[in-house]
Amino acid sequence: MEAFDTYQTPLSSRYASKEMAHLFSPANRFHTWRKLWLNLAIAEKELGLPISDEAIEQMKANLHLDPKQFEIAAAEEKKRRHDVMAHVHTFGQVAPAAAGIIHLGATSCYVTDNADLIFIREALTLLLGKLAVVIDRFANFAQQYRDLPTLGFTHFQPAQLTTVGKRATLWIQELLWDLRNIKRARDDLGFRGVKGTTGTQASFLTLFDGDHDKVEELDRRVTELSGFSYAYPVTSQTYSRKIDIDVLAPLASFGATAHKLATDLRLLANLKEVEEPFESTQIGSSAMAYKRNPMRSERICSLARHLMTIQQNALGTASVQWFERTLDDSANRRITLPEAFLTADIVLTTLQNVSEGLVVYPKVIARRIAQELPFMATENIIMAIVKKGGDRQEAHEKIRVLSHEAAHQVKQLGLENDLIERVRADPYFDPIKGELDALLDPRSFIGRAPEQVDKFLADWVRPALADAELQAALGKASKAELNV
Repeated sequence: MEAFDTYQTPLSSRYASKEMAHLFSPANRFHTWRKLWLNLAIAEKELGLPISDEAIEQMKANLHLDPKQFEIAAAEEKKRRHDVMAHVHTFGQVAPAAAGIIHLGATSCYVTDNADLIFIREALTLLLGKLAVVIDRFANFAQQYRDLPTLGFTHFQPAQLTTVGKRATLWIQELLWDLRNIKRARDDLGFRGVKGTTGTQASFLTLFDGDHDKVEELDRRVTELSGFSYAYPVTSQTYSRKIDIDVLAPLASFGATAHKLATDLRLLANLKEVEEPFESTQIGSSAMAYKRNPMRSERICSLARHLMTIQQNALGTASVQWFERTLDDSANRRITLPEAFLTADIVLTTLQNVSEGLVVYPKVIARRIAQELPFMATENIIMAIVKKGGDRQEAHEKIRVLSHEAAHQVKQLGLENDLIERVRADPYFDPIKGELDALLDPRSFIGRAPEQVDKFLADWVRPALADAELQAALGKASKAELNV
């Protein structure tokens, strides 16, 4: 049964979680179709159609397919060239009392579209739980390094200091927005319901002898039995493919977040300030044995780029649906929807693995600060001289000259930044030489970064993760292990 239990692609079979792979598996798809046929039969019976108790019981007893039924369905589909009707006949063989009423009044999209909406909702729920774990792990990292000064970068050029923890909050904030967006998409999701071939419910109106109230109640009851709070009020043969756009948009947006975060980690790895996990037996390069390539972050970037582009399929598909429906959506969606969720799932698993094993090198960070801080401290030095009665313009000129001399040492001669030594050697700065160490303390350059971390975690992160659903996911979460 393994081939039917998971969604089999080179991507998913190696990296996806079992839960997500199973969700989009043939076994689960056709099991869900059968549950939908059962729900339809139950509701039709409740509303007076002549469906026997035996038919209902046989359907209930055969909701799962065994390997033999998969073989029968494959043979039927080859003969009939119609997957839904192949499974109608297969289901009827194991539930013979129901064979004549399975799919009664329905069109293929009753099972295919409603099943997709069920899968989408469950997949979004799985992603929410995994995203909450990733946010929690990065929040712990931010708290641990809330006050560790580090060089900030703008244009990837040295800038004002920040802290390692404050930088992490920038990643977390975007992940929180992704959490909000994915939850909105899930909570907004409706059901296609019982709408018929072109959305008019004509076949069901015929079944119930023109009783509009019963048709409306059938739609409501099947929606309820399928676990949805509402059905879309109007549809064509399908639910609007614009729904797929709304679902995949937050996944694409999350892809952008993940790519930016992983790119930052790749750059930090190059600087040797922060590294992703690296096992003792891991090989970074087949040729260069010393290398510690950030392959997890590179994988995140690679998959995130794919995730960001998948929504384009949904946009294209929605835009070319003719009138009440055209079938050129089908093959595309059978790839697009599973691949989007499987990709997001793998990215989240990898992000969790990275977040649980980040290694910070404070001494490397301190050395880089020491290389750049003297230039950043010049304004503080000037202000200190003025406070001692010095002239601001004269002090500025002194610092300008010494800074250029130090820059020459760094850029032209490849030596260390010796600006502070030059300041100490210049008698002009005698009044403040006793204050230089304090003026050069990196902690005096990080502003409110530690306090910002504390407030952000207390006011935004912890409340967001306090949701009961997310707490349950956090309680069940174990350390993320990667197969490769």
